[in-house]
Amino acid sequence: MPPSRFSSTETLQDHQAQMGVGSQYESESLRVKDTQLRASSYKRRGLGPHRGRLNIQSGVEDGDIYDGAWCARHRDKQQWLEIDALRPTGFTGVILQGRSSIWSWDVVHSYKVQLSNDSLVWKPCMNGTEEAIFEGNQDPETPVLSLFNSTVARYIRINPQTWYQNGTEGDICLRAEVLGCTLPDPNNLYPWQTEPPGSKDKLDFRHHNYKEMRKLMRSVNQACPDVTRIYSIGKSYKGLKLYVMEISDNPGKHELGEPEFRYVAGMHGNEVLGRELLLNLMQYLCQEYKRGDQRITHLIKETRIHLLPSLNPDGHEMAFKKGSELAGWALGRYTYEGIDLNHNFADLNSVMWTAIELETDRSKLINHYFPIPEMYTSEEAFVASETRAVIRWMQNIPFVLSANLHGGELVVTYPYDMTRDWAPREHTPTPDESFFRWLAAAYASTNQAMSNPNRRPCHNNDFLKYNNIINGADWHNVPGSMNDFSYLHTNCFEVTVELSCDKFPHASELPVEWENNRESLLVYMEQVHRGIKGVVRDKDTDHGIAGAVIEVEDIDHHIRSAAAGDYWRLLNPGEYRVTASADGYTPSSRTCHVMYEHHPTICDFRLTKLRKQRLTQVLKKGEKLRNNMQLRLRQLRNRKQRVAPKASNRRLDND
Repeated sequence: MPPSRFSSTETLQDHQAQMGVGSQYESESLRVKDTQLRASSYKRRGLGPHRGRLNIQSGVEDGDIYDGAWCARHRDKQQWLEIDALRPTGFTGVILQGRSSIWSWDVVHSYKVQLSNDSLVWKPCMNGTEEAIFEGNQDPETPVLSLFNSTVARYIRINPQTWYQNGTEGDICLRAEVLGCTLPDPNNLYPWQTEPPGSKDKLDFRHHNYKEMRKLMRSVNQACPDVTRIYSIGKSYKGLKLYVMEISDNPGKHELGEPEFRYVAGMHGNEVLGRELLLNLMQYLCQEYKRGDQRITHLIKETRIHLLPSLNPDGHEMAFKKGSELAGWALGRYTYEGIDLNHNFADLNSVMWTAIELETDRSKLINHYFPIPEMYTSEEAFVASETRAVIRWMQNIPFVLSANLHGGELVVTYPYDMTRDWAPREHTPTPDESFFRWLAAAYASTNQAMSNPNRRPCHNNDFLKYNNIINGADWHNVPGSMNDFSYLHTNCFEVTVELSCDKFPHASELPVEWENNRESLLVYMEQVHRGIKGVVRDKDTDHGIAGAVIEVEDIDHHIRSAAAGDYWRLLNPGEYRVTASADGYTPSSRTCHVMYEHHPTICDFRLTKLRKQRLTQVLKKGEKLRNNMQLRLRQLRNRKQRVAPKASNRRLDND
């Protein structure tokens, strides 16, 4: 079969089905070690063969150890990049990219492929009687796939033949992925020991387009109708519904004292792992609940869980059509309108910091529930329909805790995401810094990939030295993020989880990624039961008070009670002085102790109406006054009668 170049109307999955290819070799993932990549030469450490992985991203500065490709030291046709598959493999194709750099334009226009079983004797891919020449890249970012007849070998080399030459400055630089299936070893007496890692959970491990996602969600709902409900929070620009799976022992109803939790995935449509993990999670929770698993049953009975697997379905459909690897780094990231949803929420950080700078009386400052500026809510505002839908969702449900699932790195970030002075990066903590670090560590420390001390960095940041957690603004400035908006406009604490180096891993990687993240997903949900919770009630009527302010001493961020008066305040273990207040009521304070156990401390409040408000309420209802209230009413009337003549005399004097 002659070499063929990828057609834009086909997907990588189509080619794999035709060729019998099981998967990419996954140099982009953590499964291929740096020692498996060799090269004829390289310019410096930051451009070594270990940087020749598909979609690897460079740092801002050229010249550091995290550059965006393998680049040969010499500019001749004897240069090569070699991949050692470690075992006999049926190779069938190569995907190529140029160099990731904001300063340089380096691409390979054509190349040869050579294969070997011992790394000594090499045989080229042939096109009839001649060595096959494969077409490379015309730009640095678009992945180009070339296919050839399946050839069994252990080693494969990519040998550039022509490249972009900017006068005398053009370098041989590339990023690559190879396609192939590892073959069973006939001499291996223990084949199960060399089987690729997977999962024992019986879940649907594959990529789902929009219709398939909807079908899977319906199947979960049909399997567990008593504890699940599917609803939509709105539509995308192209009219695709934003479906949510609710999992609770009373779906469709907020129960007094039960916290609301949400996972959101697919904000960037090409970061698909979060979408598939949430689909796996809803299947897993349903299966384990039916099986009677104690942990899962307790979680479902004590928590109202909301799973939104695809916030940007339009973007996902674009990336899905290209398939794993061929979507590149950015296709599908934005909405159909070209909006990055992670920069599209109202910038309440600037509103807060401007108020702090202008207001001299700090007692007049608010520190929570910042209103959305009018210019943002207008129909002319450049706000995506997906963003508006999520904001309504946040306002309608009293969420307590959330995580936003992304891809392309291995780290958990926490607010603030925006720097105060618009610096490119600067540590910008919230008043709840210590608890946000707890939340981030809860996910990162239980994630098998993140917590592996021997893993390599994904791209251009080594987050291992931070224990795989970082303040969002200390990584890079993100104005208008959902995390910051959630914290400043609602009661909900939210972090971002970067799940994998690979934004769009091959379907064969999904069982491994589920195993990496299953415990993390469960542990993080359980954190919603940290801290204190309770109900703020009217002392006389015993009715819940909506919108009561809950203030924790020495933490300059308050939260408010929900419509029924119940509240949840996430806190680290310790002793806290807590005050509840509401308009027309006398504030009440008490000391609350938070323990290490996975259940909150109950701190209820009963507020007494101020005398004037209580008297007005009784008279309005026509109720009988108590003796002390009758006395208070006579005192007020007598005072009014004494004041009235004096006021009248003053008016006469003025006339």
